[in-house]
Order: sequence, then C-alpha cells, then structure tokens
Amino acid sequence: MSELHYQDLLTIGRRIQSREISSKEVTLVLLDRIEHLDPTLHSYFIVMKESALSEARTADEEIARGEFRGPLHGVPVAVKDLLWIKDVVATNGMPLNNRFIPQENATVVERLHTAGAVLLGKLIQTEGALFKHHSQVTPPTNPWQEQLWSGASSSGSGVATAAGFCYGSIGTDTGGSIRFPSAINGITGIKSTWGRVSRYGAFELAASMDHIGPMARNVADAAAMLQSIAGRDPKDLTSSTRHVPDYLALMTRGVRNMRIGVDVTWALDRVDEPTRTALIKTLNHFIELGAEVVNISMPDTDQVARDWNPMCAIETAVAHEKTFPSMREQYGSGLAELLDLGHSVDALDYQKLRLRRANLRGNINGIFESVDVIFSPVTALADLTCEAMDTLGQGDDMSRYTCVFNLTGNPAITLPCGRTRLGAPIAFQIVASHFNEVAMIQAGWAYQQVTHWHRLHPQI
Repeated sequence: MSELHYQDLLTIGRRIQSREISSKEVTLVLLDRIEHLDPTLHSYFIVMKESALSEARTADEEIARGEFRGPLHGVPVAVKDLLWIKDVVATNGMPLNNRFIPQENATVVERLHTAGAVLLGKLIQTEGALFKHHSQVTPPTNPWQEQLWSGASSSGSGVATAAGFCYGSIGTDTGGSIRFPSAINGITGIKSTWGRVSRYGAFELAASMDHIGPMARNVADAAAMLQSIAGRDPKDLTSSTRHVPDYLALMTRGVRNMRIGVDVTWALDRVDEPTRTALIKTLNHFIELGAEVVNISMPDTDQVARDWNPMCAIETAVAHEKTFPSMREQYGSGLAELLDLGHSVDALDYQKLRLRRANLRGNINGIFESVDVIFSPVTALADLTCEAMDTLGQGDDMSRYTCVFNLTGNPAITLPCGRTRLGAPIAFQIVASHFNEVAMIQAGWAYQQVTHWHRLHPQI
C-alpha cells in the first residue's frame, strides 16, 4: 500500500479493473488518509464515507462480473462543493446555503456515477466561487508549504488532488479558478471550451464565463476525466452538440510541426524571473520535441482584466437576485462588493463591455488562423504566499493571463513546469481554439513525457 495515494488515476484504475486490488481497499486507504491529514489541510467540506464505500463495493462487484464502465471505474474522486449531489448539502462556499439539499445530481456528478467513479465527497471552495473564502470557512492549506496560497476558487480541489486525498477532482473556472489552484498546487487542470461540459446542477457565478473541468496529477488522468464528463446535455441548452473526441486515443500523437504561438513581451517580459526562466525552459522542450514557435501579438489583456470585473459582477447579480441585497448581512465583503458593482453598471457601459468582449473573441479567433495553440503563463508571479495574495487580490498580475479565455470561452490546460527557491510550483498554460482540446492535450502530454514536475508530490 506504500504511496498508493499518489499513484496515477489511470494506473490505479487499471489495477482495480484487473482485480489486482479492490476499489474498496483503495477507497479505505484514501478515507484513512483524509481522516488523519485533512484536519490540517482543510480540503474537504463533506466526506461521504458510507456512500463511497457502497459505491466501491458496487464497482468491485461489477468488475468481477466483467462489466467494465471505463478508466474511472472504481477510482475514488471528489467534486467541488458547488456541484449538486442528491441528498447532500451544497453551499457554494456560503453559509447562507447551509440548508440547501439538492434532490438531484448535477449532470457532471451523474456522468461520474455512470463512469463508475467512487465519490469521496465535496471539496471546500471560496464564497460563491469568487476570490475569497467566507469568514466562517477555513481556507484549505497548500500541501507544499502552509504559507503558500492554495488558489481560488477551486482551492479544495487543488489541495485534495495534490495531497493524495483523491485521484482527481472537479473544479470550475470563471476567471482562473481551475488554473490558479492547479498551478499553485503543482497539478494539471483542464478548462474545456465553454459548452463542452454541462453546467446543469452547478451554482452560477457568471453563466457565460463559468466552465467546469477536471483537475488531476497529469494530463492523461485529466483527459480521461474530461472524456467522462463532456458532451451534450438536454438539461443544459447551452451545452454543445459537437462530438467529443477520444482524448486518450489522440493524446499521444506528439507535437512535431505543431505551431505554438508566443507573444514574447506579453508571456515572458511581464513575469518575474523564476517564472520567466521556467517558461523559457518549457518552450525549449517543445522546440526539441519538434514544435514550431510562432510570434503572435496578444490583445491588451490588462483592459480585458479590468472589463472582466463588471462583466462578472452583472452576471453574478442575476445569479443572486433572490438573496441579494435582501440578505446582504449573510454575504462576505468580497462577494457583496462584486454584487454592488453589478447593480451599479448602467446600460451604456454594459453595451461597451459587450462590444469589447466581441472584439476580443474575434481577435483571439484570428490568432488561431496562424497557430495551433497559444503558450501562456498562468500568473505573472511565483511564490504566491497567502500574505502576498492579501495585497494582490484580483489585480492585473493575477488575472491578465486567465480571465481573457473565460471571456472568449477558449479551452486551456495548466500544468507544472518548475519550482521556485522556496519550493512553490510554477506552471504554464496551453490554450487552443474552440473545441480543439485535443491539440492542447497532445501538447501537454508530450511535455510531460520529457519532464518530471508532474511526478513530484508534497511529502505529507
């Protein structure tokens, strides 16, 4: 059982499905690890011990009968609190919702059940999936170093996956909330194209920018999870009817002759030295693998970051109109301030925001006429401590590289590419054109075949 908790999702899945080890045994190992270590890391909101063991026993019985559901069959995973699980409280990180018990599953949860995954529980998140945890919620602790930020808003998903408390998790991303916790916890996260994964049964932050996606310890595991949850959902009319490719089958084709777009000033000159050094080394790996680096020109993402706030605020105000401002006293200051902003934007300013967003989307689409993927940092700064984040907040250095792709809906994959002197993970992201997740998954997989960063784990 040594280091069982840090095995890859696909590896542990094969071991379970070959009956080398049982799903129940694996589930018990993780439940024990959570019980003993998570009181320090605070990643889980609810641990569903009884139902998890029941699902594990069912998986073992099905596998024994030769009923194979796919690579997630029998594998323990977890989901962000804002996703509905039937008869389990869903708070969206808000004490206001402490009595809300859904009577049905979110589509993503239902698809994980269909894939035979074992749901260990629900994971801590920030209030309303914004940037800060509610004052009544203990923020998760980064398993690499307690002084490091754990990410937002899918903080529990990042910590639990990195710490070996699940083999993969589900997060959501409206301005960077899969990519930030994936980056700072040293794991791999996928924000798929808007509409690729159903949002039914998930609390909204900003409907037109909300994305649901997998967080895992490597590209292959994340691709397998995306395969299980993606696809059209009649309960979410905004979900795409496009065919979902076989990501695992296409993943290994490599990057030879792939055109990787880089805006050197934007991606390399505006980041700190540890990040720049790691990014340059990463680009060199891609060149050695046969990719072509192409110069591109990105739009003004500082303006995009400024536009994201009021755009998000307006949509968040719609999502919370039944409880805000009538129940304002139950909101934390950060979310309340965003909602106030949403109520204050006038129609003319809103139309200007919409027009700039349309132009941004056209600009990014134009870039993909000459490249296959875009190479980008996740943040401008490494060594993001909790203390530093109190000062930085949602400033341009934090969001210029992420929120742009929420406004456009493009898919992005985040993966580790280095460490700072203090031991903090450094990450990059690969962005693809709409519904071309295959390209970014291929790039990420190829990179992880020649690097070791994804194989490092916190020693806890």
